[in-house]
This record gives sequence, structure tokens and C-alpha cells, in this order.
Amino acid sequence: MKKDELKKEETNIQIEKETEKVNNETQNKSKIKKKRTINGISIWRILAYFIIYSIFGYIIETIYGMITKGVWESRQSFLYGPFCGIYGLGAVVMIICLHKFPRKFNTLFIGGFIVGSIVEYVVSFVGEMLLGVKWWDYSNMPLNINGRICVYFSVFWGFLGIYLIASLNPKVDKIIDWIKSKFKTYKALKTFVMTVFILLMIDCVSTGFAIEFFLVRMIAQNDIDVANKELVMEKYDEIYGNEKLSNFIYQFWGDKKMIRTFPNLKVKDKNGNIVYMDSLLDIQPYYLKVHDKNNKNNREVEEDIRGE
Repeated sequence: MKKDELKKEETNIQIEKETEKVNNETQNKSKIKKKRTINGISIWRILAYFIIYSIFGYIIETIYGMITKGVWESRQSFLYGPFCGIYGLGAVVMIICLHKFPRKFNTLFIGGFIVGSIVEYVVSFVGEMLLGVKWWDYSNMPLNINGRICVYFSVFWGFLGIYLIASLNPKVDKIIDWIKSKFKTYKALKTFVMTVFILLMIDCVSTGFAIEFFLVRMIAQNDIDVANKELVMEKYDEIYGNEKLSNFIYQFWGDKKMIRTFPNLKVKDKNGNIVYMDSLLDIQPYYLKVHDKNNKNNREVEEDIRGE
């Protein structure tokens, strides 16, 4: 009798240990899963959002350029691939912050207004501080802050927040889930997304170097009187004095490549004058002319709208 009770007790102890082990494994998995999410959204899905909305942004900007300037020109953020990064970044931040309020339109508008403005300001600030490039300038528009953001486009971000969270992103989620179902394994999909994102980041870093090398070259060769000209000249001698590096730059990031990819690159001289790089080169900065503008030249029309 004692043997049976002892055996039964050992069995219960073994069951308790196995149950505890299973519970611990479940909790560990839950913790790992929680660590791989941001506000309830998985990391790989966030990266997928960035890729998808960067492509959407490129399409929107391309159409906008056709309407305002009458030409089909590059509106991409990076050297290679149809990506407009500010749209991808803005969409990702909005989704992370606002996805739990899908039907609260007032919250979505205010959130979109604030989040979009912050993203736009930060991107403008970083671009100018790191690359010396002004992507846009709203100084001529009312209620602007340092020319980086203005109430006009902040309101646009507010309405975009409503449309994005309440209508567009649920459809994008369905597309992502459909694509997910076409992959043999969940791991294969995550690997694909991560691979595309890593390539995009490599493209982003390459773009930073290419723009810096191009602007240094243009300032030095065209004697543009910028505020930090002495530093620029030192960089020019250092970069283009290296024969191998210089040959690489001219082969892959030459004038035509840079102007065709970034047709609106500009710098500001000491007197505050804006100097467009394409005006210094005899290179057609667009791919195709769609229609002509009769009253003003194409760049002036767009600048009147965007406040540049």
C-alpha cells in the first residue's frame, strides 16, 4: 500500500514538473513574441509597411510632379528603387501610434496632424544637418516653423491619418496576409521582408554618401559661395584627390545619374539665394515631358504650391 502511495506521489510530482515546464516555455514564448512587437504590431509587419508605403509615396509624388511641373521625373528618396522614404516613415509612425483608434476620427486627425508634422520636421532637419540639403522650404507659407513644416501640410497629414488608419491600412493588411498565405512558411516571408529592408537601408546609406560627394563636387567646381565653403573645399580635395574613390564616384554617381535621380537638389549660398544643381549642368533632369505650362516655368508652379 505504501509502495502504491509512494509511486502515486512520484507520478504527481513528475506531472507537476512537466506542467511547470510547459508553463515556463509558454511564458518564455509569450515574452519573446512581446519583445518582437511594437505597440502590438510585429517588427516584420512594420518593415513591410515601410516598404509598401514608400512605394505608394513614390507613386503619389510622381503623379504630383506630372501635374505641377508637366514632366515625369524621379521622385525617389534613394538612388535605386521606387521608394519615397518620408511616406514610409510617416505611415509607420502613424500606424504604430494610432492603429488602436480605427474609428475615432477626431483622434486620428489630431494624431495625424501631430505625428506627420513631427516626422516632416525631423526628416527636414536631419537632411539639412547631415547632407546640407533642403528637401523643401515652407518659409513663404503662413504659420510655418523654420520653413520645415506649415499648418497647410500639417492639416493634410491630419486627413491622411484618418484615411490611412480607417480605410487604407486595413486593405494593406489584407494584401500582406494574402502574400503571407502564398509563402510556404512564415519564416520565408519574414526573411523576404528583412532582405528587402536591408537592401533598402544599404541603398539609403549609399544615397547619403552619393549626395554629399555630388554637392561637394558641384560647390567646388562651380565656385558656389556657401557658408562653410572652406570645409567643403577641404572635403573636395580629400575625396577627389583619391583616384580610386574619384573614379568610383564618377562611374556610379556621376552628374547625369545624380541629376536624373534627384532633379531638385539645391543649396543655399551665403546671401540666401537658392542654387539648383540642374541649372549648373547641361543635363535634362526629367525622363519625359508630359505637358507644357504656359504662364510660369514648371519649377515656379510647383514652388508656388509647396512654398519652396
